[in-house]
Amino acid sequence: MPEIAQLTYGGAVNAALRHLLDSDPRVLVYGEDVAEPGGVFGVTRGLRQSFGPGRVFDTPISESAILGSAVGSALMGCRPIVEIMWADFALVALDQLVNQAANARYVSRGSAPAPIVVRTQQGNAPGACAQHSQCLEAFFLHTPGLRVAMPSTPQDAYDALIAAATADDPVIVVENRTLYAGRKEPVELRTSPRRMGWSAQRRTGTGMTVVTWGAMTHRVLRAAEALDADGIDTDVLEMVWLNPLDIEAVLDSVSRTGRLAVVHEANRTGGFGAEIVARVAEAGVPLLAPPVRIATPDTRLPAAPSLATALVPSADSIASDLRAAVSSPVAGTR
Repeated sequence: MPEIAQLTYGGAVNAALRHLLDSDPRVLVYGEDVAEPGGVFGVTRGLRQSFGPGRVFDTPISESAILGSAVGSALMGCRPIVEIMWADFALVALDQLVNQAANARYVSRGSAPAPIVVRTQQGNAPGACAQHSQCLEAFFLHTPGLRVAMPSTPQDAYDALIAAATADDPVIVVENRTLYAGRKEPVELRTSPRRMGWSAQRRTGTGMTVVTWGAMTHRVLRAAEALDADGIDTDVLEMVWLNPLDIEAVLDSVSRTGRLAVVHEANRTGGFGAEIVARVAEAGVPLLAPPVRIATPDTRLPAAPSLATALVPSADSIASDLRAAVSSPVAGTR
């Protein structure tokens, strides 16, 4: 039986990295401040001491160098797991990520894959400001060849990283710094990877399907609890993986409830929520009311915590929007 440990979200990421380094000599872990300081959020603490500077090391402040070297080392047989401190900073190295890593297996006819894992974190936190708070999953998901996971629990953070490290495609695992130091939960330290692409049924209901991912999952669940008092029963689905996407779970839920809301922290226009709504529409699932997208407005996030908090969906604002959606007229009526 696998060992079970009580771990925070950040501790689960650390445990996964430790397992990967211990079980596969091809694995390298590196990035800005990941070795000596143990990561700016402490997630990689102790790894360099355990595995040495040849396996876990710090890099210059150059995302292009980090991702460029990751592609090169992967092509030469390594399994690099690199950290981009903030997702915003990955934009500096989109050529390496989009034009090189995502293309490697395709242009080589499968003979030279680039099995790299990019760990990054995104989302708003107090004082984050506009350059450290963008949610960019839709950018990554628009690129064929890139796999994307956004786990919200310690168990899924552990499992997603283990699964990502065994893939032959480049995988981006998007974490969230507001989750790192949360409460400890039991984590099954599996040694065999789960198949990529799972979703999680966080709550079962019949009144409305709510699809979400990342840190918003916890806010959606708090909103769902508030709606119980109004007799509104929500079916909450977390998309732990956005590519591969478990669209069948979404279609099954919407077929039962007849209503759909998608909640994400990224801004509304061009967000991945629109893709989920489109796929439900293409599948021809009959809806009782128009689908709803709940997201951050199309604006830059201010540095002032009070202003940023007012923009990003909260449990209260999500509950309010869901109440309005449930009370909207049934499709075809006036």
